[in-house]
Amino acid sequence: MERLNFRPITLPIKNKENTQHIWDPIRKKWVLLTPEEWVRQHCVAYLIDDKEVPKSLLNIEKKIEVNGMSKRYDIIVYSPQGTVLLLVECKAAKVEISQNTFDQIARYNRVAQSRFLMVTNGINHYFCDMTQSHSQYHFLEDLPFFKQMLG
Repeated sequence: MERLNFRPITLPIKNKENTQHIWDPIRKKWVLLTPEEWVRQHCVAYLIDDKEVPKSLLNIEKKIEVNGMSKRYDIIVYSPQGTVLLLVECKAAKVEISQNTFDQIARYNRVAQSRFLMVTNGINHYFCDMTQSHSQYHFLEDLPFFKQMLG
């Protein structure tokens, strides 16, 4: 798999029925290793190891109802009180981050009502604070640490 713009880490990978699978520590199961999953698992490690997000407050690939349609978000970080702090949209490294990507996460966020957004393809990362307006992006240089997100 492609080298990404995250701190180098080793992720558990195994071959199963002639396909590669990667261990997901949040879902606690082996999942098919796709280019998007490669980015997702690096992002999970970044959130846990670099931003100090407790594993118990992470949720991956669950259904969300958006405009009457069933969709799946990539990653959500919850506060201890159960509100959504961070919504993350992951794309494969070869997928360009475009206005469509930001439109997608904005649609998901109408439901999630997250304060922070992250969009990444593993190469480019974009961080937004939605505090002032849920309809405008306020770009950040980096994502705050988990404890700072709570404040």
